[in-house]
Amino acid sequence: MVQHRLSPYPTPQWRSVWRYFIIGLLWSVLVTGIAAQSTQPVYVAEYEGVLSTYAAGYLRRALHEAEAANAQVLVMQLTPHGAVLEEVRKLANDIANARVPVVVYIGPSGHDAGAAGSWLLPAAHIAAMAPDSRFGIATPLFVPTMGMSNDTQELLLNEQLQQFEVWGQAHNRNVDWADTALRSGFIATAAQAIEAQPPIIDLVARDRTELLQRLEGRVVTLADGRQITLATLGARPFVVEVNLLEAFLIVLANPTVVFLLLIMAGLAFYAEFLSPTVGILAGLGVLLLIGAIIGMIALPVQWLSVLGILIAFGLIAADLFVPSHGTLTVIGVGIMIASALTLFDATQAPGVVVALWVIILVAMIIAIFAVTGVWLALRSRNRPVTTGQEGLIGRLAEVRQRLDPEGMVFVEGALWRAVCENGTAEAGEWVRVTGIYALRLTVRRLEPSELSSPS
Repeated sequence: MVQHRLSPYPTPQWRSVWRYFIIGLLWSVLVTGIAAQSTQPVYVAEYEGVLSTYAAGYLRRALHEAEAANAQVLVMQLTPHGAVLEEVRKLANDIANARVPVVVYIGPSGHDAGAAGSWLLPAAHIAAMAPDSRFGIATPLFVPTMGMSNDTQELLLNEQLQQFEVWGQAHNRNVDWADTALRSGFIATAAQAIEAQPPIIDLVARDRTELLQRLEGRVVTLADGRQITLATLGARPFVVEVNLLEAFLIVLANPTVVFLLLIMAGLAFYAEFLSPTVGILAGLGVLLLIGAIIGMIALPVQWLSVLGILIAFGLIAADLFVPSHGTLTVIGVGIMIASALTLFDATQAPGVVVALWVIILVAMIIAIFAVTGVWLALRSRNRPVTTGQEGLIGRLAEVRQRLDPEGMVFVEGALWRAVCENGTAEAGEWVRVTGIYALRLTVRRLEPSELSSPS
């Protein structure tokens, strides 16, 4: 009988099976790794606020980082609250010439993108908006340059119009509205923009999740002629955050913050003037003023309005010394309100304004501050002098040598030569000091009512 012994080692057939299994496993891991490495990231830049020089710098940095990472797309999710037209035009050119596809998405629903949307949406490789949002302004988008002839102005306008046409042809979008927008103003909602023939924008999405879903499979042609097919379904976006310096500068470039810094600087100098604090308040005022200047660098400031704010503080301060009964303060507050409303050039930066409720609140605070200062000044001005020779006026003095009408009186621990205004006074009587001249007091005898309780 032959006995079969089980070998602890696999047979040649099993070794072949294991070999193919391991090779297949390694191949699948390799393919998965290559596929994972070949998946390009989706970059996102989020911004809400005034599109100033500093904000455009952040968005430009996000674009450069997306290009360096070879991202398959950069989504700029924007909620503009006014924009500096010069900076928006430069940013639009950077977007149009980007080496990665750029999606400009205006949201959330119901937001008005204003002039920023008029420039950035046409320049984007894909233009998207949230439902009920809108873009455009009711005034001309083209800003004339002072000192140029009409022919030159028309040439510049045609150059900008041609730029819109180039973008429209590159992305197969409607730009018939651009001429109207540049010359007289144009506003369109998301529904109007998507329903136009051809459409002004590419798609409408409720949020970023829906936006990434609807971007799946879209083919984008870049400025250099390359075509990229987007694969955004299920992609995890990488958000380019605002760094600390950018956040600080963006806050300073807020028009309301600029106005508040100017006012607080003025109040600090005003308070230092009222009650000197060895320069502490003045130093604080200098810091606040520097912050305001940094913010104004990024915005088109009307310096005549800045001068108006300075004049307003000057009038309020003058009310401390001029008996105007508050008239100068009222005029100063009125000038300050008018200057705040016109602090920024609306033609160069549509929508960049100081919040009206802040202007009203600041005007009330300054008025209260000024009235309090005037009241304190008047009270100190009317308060009787209590030191020096003038402090003797109104005091009671004891007659030491008969006043007929001249004699000696004792007051505040010293003997004084005095002259009685109303008759004579015997030694030991009380008289009241009414004046002082050339080291001689003038006094008067007390009335019977004063004699009962001299004080």
